[in-house]
Amino acid sequence: MESGRGRSMSDAAPSVLRSVGKVAGGTAVSRIAGLVREVLMAQFFGTSLETSAFVVAFRIPNLFRKLFGEGALSSAFIPAYAEAVARGGRAAGERLLAKTAGFVIAVLGGVAALGVLATFPLQAWMAATPRFAAILPLLRIMLPYAPLICVAALAMGALNVLRAFWVPALAPALLNIIWILVLVGVCPFVADDPGVRIRIVAWAVLAAGVAQALFQVVALRRLGVRFIPDLLWWNDPQVRRVLQRALPLALASGVVQVNVCIDGLLAMWAGKWAPAALEYADRLVYLPLGLVGTAFATVLLPTFSRQAAAADPAAIPPTLDRALRNIALLMSPAAVGLLVLALPIIQLVYQGGRFDAESALYSSRALAFYAPGLLVFCLHKAITPAFYALGDTVTPVRVSLVAVALNVVMNVLFVVTWPAGWKHAGIALATVISSGVSVLLLVWLLRRKGCVLQVRGMLGPAGGALAAAGVMAVAACLLHARLATAFLEWGKSGQLVAMAVTLASSAVIYGGLVWVLCRSAVRELVHGFRKT
Repeated sequence: MESGRGRSMSDAAPSVLRSVGKVAGGTAVSRIAGLVREVLMAQFFGTSLETSAFVVAFRIPNLFRKLFGEGALSSAFIPAYAEAVARGGRAAGERLLAKTAGFVIAVLGGVAALGVLATFPLQAWMAATPRFAAILPLLRIMLPYAPLICVAALAMGALNVLRAFWVPALAPALLNIIWILVLVGVCPFVADDPGVRIRIVAWAVLAAGVAQALFQVVALRRLGVRFIPDLLWWNDPQVRRVLQRALPLALASGVVQVNVCIDGLLAMWAGKWAPAALEYADRLVYLPLGLVGTAFATVLLPTFSRQAAAADPAAIPPTLDRALRNIALLMSPAAVGLLVLALPIIQLVYQGGRFDAESALYSSRALAFYAPGLLVFCLHKAITPAFYALGDTVTPVRVSLVAVALNVVMNVLFVVTWPAGWKHAGIALATVISSGVSVLLLVWLLRRKGCVLQVRGMLGPAGGALAAAGVMAVAACLLHARLATAFLEWGKSGQLVAMAVTLASSAVIYGGLVWVLCRSAVRELVHGFRKT
């Protein structure tokens, strides 16, 4: 007779894969819309200084969004709001929402206002460094996006607790929709000046923040929930409890987000085109990463939490083992494919308009160095939830601090020592190496907590997947070179045909080889998806 623990472990893999498939489908829509937005940005701005300045400026309000909006504050607010509604009804939830929103408006609004004021003296101080001075006018416009999007995130959390899911699901798309509409419907009809057009895009981002907040506040009103921020938040014990819960999560997320901003500034030092080239490459990397890595991370946390809560922490390592084997099988061909086909992929997706051959070359170098990171980025996203499920929020923070310190040191080293035209690729490589070190540290520390992963058992499937992907890569390069020459006169259509045939053939080659080399792991993966 099969034990209860055996059943929970055997059922976990199909359950995880079933949920991963659902999350990945929803994520795909957002990622594809974001890619369309980036394609249009490439057509209008290429890898110009204006694009790079915009990329760096937008990362700063995004830092606050990921910390206080979709990140730590939101994660702490949602269970507190659900508890308030359960105990005191919607009126109690309304009070907590009002006071937490008051905190966001008072604190983040104040930070944004101070930041806007600080840009004026900084503008004069940076006059001698036009690369960095170009960031400030755009930052001045977009900083108020931070409190707006964080208010929207609080409203989103309240709507989810009240089981009104469609509005929160639709609201994030407003940013991409407004952004795309401005690029298509406004930019072509104003002066052909990248500086003017990029400021219009910055105002579009701010307008999208207003739209996202209003969209969800109106939805709350229709449910009978008033949304009137209360600025007297500091004397409320529930708000203090939310902030206390948010602090450890904010530290973990904040380390990573500050590192992203530092990467952008160092990239601007490497070259005025470098942040833009890295951003275009990053968007292509995050398409498969969002579909697989983020989906696994989203699903594994509640899965691990249920296992830990059921006094069955021994089920966590086998579940994680399966997830890591699945990631190796799914992400190896994507990583190797992006590496060897970086230039033709960039040319197909972005080239045209102001995105010229030089832009394609720089962006392809960044993509080639980012590509191996697909595996380690996904592994990191899968392993970290195990610590949270075990009630350990400190270890991931410490590991993040080590990884960030290593990343900054390598960034400076590569920017100083690598040749012009390659410095930005060093920044991409530093990100991959520091993430790899982070994964190794997490596995080692997880072992010390009693969750021992079967590393040797994963080496076979991982090695087989990489070997199959390597053979696939050679075939893909040879086939694409022939097809690109054959369809050269077809222009963009020819590029699309050549890439589609190459990718389809590569999938067949990889699938056949990985079936021969990793049959049991493939059967496990297919079995999981058949039960979705």
